[in-house]
Amino acid sequence: KRKLRRKGAVCGDLEIQGENVGYVPGRIKACGIKDAVRVNTVAGVRLNPSALMNCKTATALREWTEKGLKPAFRQRGPVVEMKVAAHYACRTRNNKRGGRISEHGKGNAIDLSAFTMKDGEVITVLRGWGQGTTLRPLRKAYSRACGTFGTTLGPGSDGYHRDHFHFDTASYRSGPYCR
Repeated sequence: KRKLRRKGAVCGDLEIQGENVGYVPGRIKACGIKDAVRVNTVAGVRLNPSALMNCKTATALREWTEKGLKPAFRQRGPVVEMKVAAHYACRTRNNKRGGRISEHGKGNAIDLSAFTMKDGEVITVLRGWGQGTTLRPLRKAYSRACGTFGTTLGPGSDGYHRDHFHFDTASYRSGPYCR
């Protein structure tokens, strides 16, 4: 079993399973990923669909999954799947014409819209953020992403992120940007 895990490991980490993809060019000059990986599972949690990213982002996602997501949903979980709303896409920020290249276009970002528990319960960011018993674990998981990722955006940050969490590994001189 360990041998199979080692075979599927990417980024030098047994807890990140997927495949090495290599160079992914972008249709816009500033886009692309030098050493891309397609991640299927992180810390035992499946990504649906699998996501294309760089190792820095995959490692941050693994760290957040272990230290943020899993502990936040311990009472309800365990979490078995994360619904990926977006991963690598060569585009501008929020798809605005003439805008700066999105971190998605560099393989630095992932958007997550829902989490599936072992018992089949699906907790979406859109419905779970504002009400009921899902609010607390969602907010706890989200807040623990700040610092692990350079940028965290979610409900309340702007209209573009009301239904998902946006995490990216961009670096800022002033520190993490968390809204």
